[in-house]
Amino acid sequence: MNALKKILGIVWVVLGPVIILFLIAQAMDKISLATTSIDRMNTSLQWGIIILIFIPICAGLMIFGLYSFKGEYDQLPGSSDDL
Repeated sequence: MNALKKILGIVWVVLGPVIILFLIAQAMDKISLATTSIDRMNTSLQWGIIILIFIPICAGLMIFGLYSFKGEYDQLPGSSDDL
């Protein structure tokens, strides 16, 4: 089970930046398709908000994966008395 946690930790660390790059690529594609300046501004604002919300989420995903890869979750407590 610990080997699976380490493998998934690597997956989470890699997945964080990939998600952000994918969102930026999608935003650039959607913004370039906007026809008028008002549509371009609205689309830019919407994608800017989406990307700003997802950056901390992906950073947390990467931190979680790093801790998992380092083995911080190998010995989980069974009850609150084990803390």
